[in-house]
Amino acid sequence: MGWLLSVLKALTQNPHRIPPSGCAALRAGLQGRLVTLLVALLAGLLVGCRQPSLPRVSPLANPSDARPLVLTTFTVLADMARNVAGERLQVRSITRLGAEIHGYEPSPSDLEGAQGADLIVRNGLGLERWADRFIQSAGNRAEVTLSEGMRPLLIEGDAYAGKPNPHAWMSPQRAQLYVNRLVQAFSAIDPAGAATFRANGEAYKRQLGQLDADLRAALAGVPPAQRILVSCEGAFSYLAHDYGLEEAYLWPVNAESQVTPRRMARLIETVRRRRVPAVFCESTVNANAQREVARAAGARFGGTFYVDSLSDASGPAPTLLKLQRHNVDLIVKGLGPGAAGR
Repeated sequence: MGWLLSVLKALTQNPHRIPPSGCAALRAGLQGRLVTLLVALLAGLLVGCRQPSLPRVSPLANPSDARPLVLTTFTVLADMARNVAGERLQVRSITRLGAEIHGYEPSPSDLEGAQGADLIVRNGLGLERWADRFIQSAGNRAEVTLSEGMRPLLIEGDAYAGKPNPHAWMSPQRAQLYVNRLVQAFSAIDPAGAATFRANGEAYKRQLGQLDADLRAALAGVPPAQRILVSCEGAFSYLAHDYGLEEAYLWPVNAESQVTPRRMARLIETVRRRRVPAVFCESTVNANAQREVARAAGARFGGTFYVDSLSDASGPAPTLLKLQRHNVDLIVKGLGPGAAGR
């Protein structure tokens, strides 16, 4: 830029006369640098015209809704959260209905959605390992792990032996502890709604308490010899623990859902030896292997459970309360009095 400085100096000293050498330098410089100057000028104009940055809005939120946004890792937690939040918060599930949540891979839009969240809710106990990346992408966002502080049941045997079973919401008693955590977390992001969250939480816990009593009464009718619950995933440990059932399965968690010949042979032998009248599978995995277990062991396929995902509104499990009643209805029909002779 020395050529330009020399011309400017000459103009300053004698504005009525530019030396011939200065004119030649100016002409040559402009010819070689005109495009560069125009580009720089346009860039400066664009920077000047740029709009001020706006806060990120999550694509999971309703843009016209000013309420705080709560994101949950799966649909069951979203249902629980809505029962506590009432109308004060927006609640959205990151994963969709029917999604397999153990090995879920967040999409770019999921990661973008985290940017506008006021609170991220997850289960914990190793269920949603993918959520670590999701939460990191969200930056400085509040989060709550609903199983925190809970003493979990441990997986017995197989590849996950000794690790916590993550499906604690399948116990209505433990689900009430989830509600307490939701009340605390919601009150932190919306202090003005704390009384509403407490009242909603207490009302929802009463429903869960009634559910617990109803399930206990229904399962009490299953004969002792038939109180073994066979599913694809070991997702019923908490329910079995609460209501005095045994549990058998093809794999411990869906993250480890490979159907090996050894696993299948072992389950077929158990079903045949214990004369289990019916076996079941979950909605988020393929039931073909379990149907083969039923055929080989002389049992019948008793139906589809819902555990990691709700159904849509027209299905049998659009809420956690209905999910539990649907599952227990299948258990009673499949294992209850007279089931062995069907």
